[in-house]
Amino acid sequence: MEIKVLGPGCTNCYKMEELAKKAATELGIDATVEKVSDIQEIMKYTMSTPGLVVNGKLKHSGKPLPDTEKVKELIKAEI
Repeated sequence: MEIKVLGPGCTNCYKMEELAKKAATELGIDATVEKVSDIQEIMKYTMSTPGLVVNGKLKHSGKPLPDTEKVKELIKAEI
Protein backbone atom coordinates (compact mmCIF):
# COMPACT_ATOMS: atom_id res chain seq x y z
CA MET A 1 0.00 0.00 0.00
CA GLU A 2 1.22 3.46 -0.85
CA ILE A 3 0.36 6.38 1.43
CA LYS A 4 1.35 9.95 0.60
CA VAL A 5 1.16 12.85 3.00
CA LEU A 6 0.93 16.13 1.10
CA GLY A 7 2.23 19.34 2.60
CA PRO A 8 4.96 21.96 2.39
CA GLY A 9 6.36 21.19 5.83
CA CYS A 10 4.11 22.86 8.39
CA THR A 11 3.38 21.46 11.83
CA ASN A 12 0.05 19.99 10.71
CA CYS A 13 1.73 18.25 7.79
CA TYR A 14 4.20 16.52 10.08
CA LYS A 15 1.35 15.61 12.43
CA MET A 16 -0.56 14.05 9.51
CA GLU A 17 2.54 12.03 8.61
CA GLU A 18 2.74 10.73 12.19
CA LEU A 19 -0.98 9.86 12.14
CA ALA A 20 -0.59 7.94 8.87
CA LYS A 21 2.39 5.95 10.15
CA LYS A 22 0.67 5.19 13.45
CA ALA A 23 -2.55 4.11 11.72
CA ALA A 24 -0.69 1.81 9.31
CA THR A 25 1.25 0.25 12.18
CA GLU A 26 -1.88 -0.27 14.28
CA LEU A 27 -3.64 -1.87 11.30
CA GLY A 28 -0.65 -4.15 10.77
CA ILE A 29 -0.43 -3.40 7.06
CA ASP A 30 2.64 -3.18 4.87
CA ALA A 31 2.58 0.43 3.77
CA THR A 32 5.06 2.95 2.46
CA VAL A 33 4.41 6.42 3.88
CA GLU A 34 5.91 9.12 1.69
CA LYS A 35 6.05 12.84 2.57
CA VAL A 36 5.41 14.96 -0.53
CA SER A 37 6.40 18.61 -0.27
CA ASP A 38 6.71 19.53 -3.97
CA ILE A 39 3.94 22.03 -4.72
CA GLN A 40 3.43 20.79 -8.29
CA GLU A 41 2.94 17.22 -7.04
CA ILE A 42 0.59 18.37 -4.24
CA MET A 43 -1.54 20.32 -6.73
CA LYS A 44 -2.19 17.12 -8.70
CA TYR A 45 -4.39 16.07 -5.76
CA THR A 46 -5.51 19.15 -3.81
CA MET A 47 -5.02 22.84 -3.05
CA SER A 48 -5.56 22.34 0.70
CA THR A 49 -2.90 20.82 2.90
CA PRO A 50 -2.21 18.66 4.69
CA GLY A 51 -3.47 15.98 2.38
CA LEU A 52 -3.64 12.21 2.69
CA VAL A 53 -3.50 10.05 -0.44
CA VAL A 54 -3.95 6.28 -0.22
CA ASN A 55 -3.17 4.19 -3.29
CA GLY A 56 -3.50 7.24 -5.52
CA LYS A 57 -6.84 8.42 -4.08
CA LEU A 58 -7.22 11.63 -2.10
CA LYS A 59 -8.78 10.67 1.23
CA HIS A 60 -8.40 13.91 3.23
CA SER A 61 -7.28 17.48 2.70
CA GLY A 62 -7.13 20.58 4.83
CA LYS A 63 -8.01 21.17 8.45
CA PRO A 64 -9.14 20.04 10.93
CA LEU A 65 -6.90 17.01 11.04
CA PRO A 66 -8.60 13.65 11.49
CA ASP A 67 -7.79 11.56 14.55
CA THR A 68 -5.98 8.22 14.37
CA GLU A 69 -9.23 6.22 14.22
CA LYS A 70 -10.47 8.24 11.25
CA VAL A 71 -7.15 7.81 9.43
CA LYS A 72 -7.40 4.07 10.05
CA GLU A 73 -10.88 4.07 8.49
CA LEU A 74 -9.61 5.98 5.46
CA ILE A 75 -6.76 3.51 4.99
CA LYS A 76 -8.94 0.42 5.56
CA ALA A 77 -11.28 1.58 2.80
CA GLU A 78 -8.44 0.98 0.32
CA ILE A 79 -7.37 -2.47 1.54
